[in-house]
Amino acid sequence: MRYSRIADAYEKIEATTKRLEMTDHLVQLLTETPTNLLDKIVYLTQGKLYPDFVGIEIGIAEKLAIRAVAKSAGHREKDIENDLQKTGDLGKTAQRFLEKKTQVSFFPKPLTVERIYETLDKMAKSTGSGSVDLKIGLLASLLSDASPIEAKYIVRTVTGSLRLGIADMTVLDALAIAFGGGKETRDQLERAYNISSDLGKVARTVAEEGMESIIQFKVSPMKPIRPMLAERLSSPTEILEKLGGKCIAEYKYDGERIQAHKKKDQVILFSRRLENITDQYPDGVEYIRKHVKAEEAIVEAEAVAVDPETGEMKPFQELMHRRRKYGIKEAMAQHPITLFMFDALYVDGKDLTLQTYPIRHRHLENVIEQTDNVKVAEYTIAEDPEELELFFEKTVESGSEGIICKSVTPDSVYQAGARGWVWIKYKRDYKSEMTDTVDLVVVGAFHGRGKRAGKYGAFLLAAYDPDKDTFETVTKVGTGFTDADLEKLPQMLKKHQIAHRHPRVDSTLDVDVWFEPAVVIETRGAEITLSPIHTCAMNAIREASGLAIRFPRFTGKYRVDKSPEDATTTQEVVEMYRNQLKKIEG
Repeated sequence: MRYSRIADAYEKIEATTKRLEMTDHLVQLLTETPTNLLDKIVYLTQGKLYPDFVGIEIGIAEKLAIRAVAKSAGHREKDIENDLQKTGDLGKTAQRFLEKKTQVSFFPKPLTVERIYETLDKMAKSTGSGSVDLKIGLLASLLSDASPIEAKYIVRTVTGSLRLGIADMTVLDALAIAFGGGKETRDQLERAYNISSDLGKVARTVAEEGMESIIQFKVSPMKPIRPMLAERLSSPTEILEKLGGKCIAEYKYDGERIQAHKKKDQVILFSRRLENITDQYPDGVEYIRKHVKAEEAIVEAEAVAVDPETGEMKPFQELMHRRRKYGIKEAMAQHPITLFMFDALYVDGKDLTLQTYPIRHRHLENVIEQTDNVKVAEYTIAEDPEELELFFEKTVESGSEGIICKSVTPDSVYQAGARGWVWIKYKRDYKSEMTDTVDLVVVGAFHGRGKRAGKYGAFLLAAYDPDKDTFETVTKVGTGFTDADLEKLPQMLKKHQIAHRHPRVDSTLDVDVWFEPAVVIETRGAEITLSPIHTCAMNAIREASGLAIRFPRFTGKYRVDKSPEDATTTQEVVEMYRNQLKKIEG
């Protein structure tokens, strides 16, 4: 299959601001793709070569890509760098220079998907002495045979800034239409994806074997399950009413959520974003190996930094010292962890995801050998609001963020990849008016003035609407940023910059720079108000009004552990607004 067909589809997808058109272009591409290449096409469209949990990234630095573009186009690196300053997009720069390239290939080979994938794979797996030159040579060889449009997307792919903004749910919609018989099969495809975390495998399976094989997808150790997420409410009474009058309430620890997979002596740890973080927690690996009493298991835990001298829990930020390639032993000694276990998804051949939470919790307690470093998350069974409030206060006093209240009804199965009213968060900072933080997605920026001239002065932030799979603007934030933040954020956002509003962003505001939804930051505001400008929960409270956060301030916390779809939802903002009204009226 010619790569030019993919580049053409990408060009059309990038040009549209309409979600349905984006899906239609993707459906056409998928139906024209040979089934044996479907998984590769899906991965490439996601900007990767394998599912995240495999841990193999193309990852070529911009400087190396500049050298490859210069080599293939026959221009100086300085010329490429100067043009990049103007475009802000190395893909566009590569396209421009290949349109006027001075070196002509005598026998250019048409680029195929197979060649592109195999070459990128070789680049990704190349390590050690000589690997830099090898990567530059391999990339230059592709660019030498590429058309300008192909070059644009090859360069964007290798530098991790494809900018198509095609989300997993868009791919699932397209697969349902292309191979499932219609959108009504989306839920079954999504279930297969949620328990395998491998969109390429789902695509190839449905194309080659049909929906019957999709329905038979099973949980498998060493392949992560997309995590279940919680909603939030602001009072014990509301929580118990929502959960049918009874719940299991657990400590909500301020740590890093980990999904641990064990197969005999082999242990792999995955983050909530399904990245393999095994190397960051060698102590956690040993705890799972020794104290999970099963041959095979998938269990969930919160890894919490603990003060080795006092035994007190430390905040989440302390765990950032573990996010390193070197000096792990020193980080382990300075920032030891305790694993607080809270769910069992698979034990010795039994898929527990379709079991209720009380059954899963019993399996968890049976399989965990508790020690100082491995504990079942502290919990209580609550039926009375006062009892729940007392437990909440106890957790806050101990240094936790609050509690997670979990349903015990027949509907309390593990909703992989979903956010629902089966788990409900109740955090300590819900107790006062908008002192709770929210995690919002950066979708745009405004140029700064005065002291911030030449930098971004403010950012347009959005909440996530899972029902529409869109990001709806809720505030514009310009305070709380240090000078270091104002230097760091443009670098973080650079690879996500796009030429127009993203199709999944709902905004009535115009900005100086648009971004695809990717970077999540924590924000705190004074209150939530009705807004005729912002689109968050438009018409949910009052006709022609959305909700906005007033006097927002960046807390200094970058939520690198959260994907954009894990951000605060529009429904959560609605609940927080309604809770404010109750306090005012009360």
